[in-house]
Amino acid sequence: MSNADVEAGGPARAAPATTGIKPPPGRYNMTAGNGNGSAPYMPPSPFYYDNAAAHERHHWAWLVPLVVIANVAMFVVVMFYNNCPRGGGDCVGRGFLRRFSFQPLKENPLLGPSAATLQKYGALDWYKVVRGNQAWRLESCTWLHAGLIHLLANMISLIFIGVRLEQQFGFWKVGLVYLVSGFGGSVLSVLFIRKGVSVGASGALFGLLGAMLSELITNWTIYTNRFAAMLNLVIIAAINLALGILPHVDNFAHIGGFATGFLLGFVLLIQPQFGWLEQPFGSKSKSKYKAYQIILLLLALVLLAAGFAVGLVMVFRGENGNDHCRWCHFLTCVPTSSWKCDN
Repeated sequence: MSNADVEAGGPARAAPATTGIKPPPGRYNMTAGNGNGSAPYMPPSPFYYDNAAAHERHHWAWLVPLVVIANVAMFVVVMFYNNCPRGGGDCVGRGFLRRFSFQPLKENPLLGPSAATLQKYGALDWYKVVRGNQAWRLESCTWLHAGLIHLLANMISLIFIGVRLEQQFGFWKVGLVYLVSGFGGSVLSVLFIRKGVSVGASGALFGLLGAMLSELITNWTIYTNRFAAMLNLVIIAAINLALGILPHVDNFAHIGGFATGFLLGFVLLIQPQFGWLEQPFGSKSKSKYKAYQIILLLLALVLLAAGFAVGLVMVFRGENGNDHCRWCHFLTCVPTSSWKCDN
């Protein structure tokens, strides 16, 4: 049985507002080796909006909390059916948690179910997706978590990242970025990883982070202190992707989710250029969007369609991405004297 391892314009005229952003933790690959990981903490990064952004309607953020509740509920259901005491093992918290007790720490250090249970209830598994015609696992795996620690780290990150985006852009745009990014991360993951199973929402979380970066780029003219905001986002993304080279971490899900969200941000999170909203109604001679925004939108649409088409064709033809990219395995694990890579 596989052991469970954790998977991470114009001049400003209004007073700046800040939003604290925490980076997402990793999505982890459940393999035969033991490993552990944690969500790194980065200082809050400032995002400053000028008067143009202040004209936007402030949306009520309800989808992100609902997604958090759904993930927690799913974890409870999985733990109920896991029923560790039934196997007679040395379950953690068996005395008071009973059937909700966790697998032994040597099997799952994250306080969660067994890899077999996760596989049964929708974890990403190459063989079941490609040979078993279970493509639904490409999305279902993003609603499963390896353990309580993994769940808490991902949900805290989702709240910090997702609420801000939903308040600014509304539920359907953020929800679409979240779902499609999670799917994109799974496609890249199953294309390169053949061993073990993978679970976690961090492909979707990295998608939200990627969307924040592209949103900053395409809406460049409505920000002040834009270079500081850009630097913060790039550093956060780089650090978290770099942590993905640790063993048992599914960094392909992170990269795929980030790339998908980055492209979706140009399409869904585009905003009118500075000053357009201030023009009198019926006499808006100024173009709503700048030429570069339209170009980026069209380019992103083409790249998204091409990427998903090529990726899905390769996946369901059973092709191994590593055969087409000999060095790509280093993107998810770099062997050292302290650990080996078995993905």
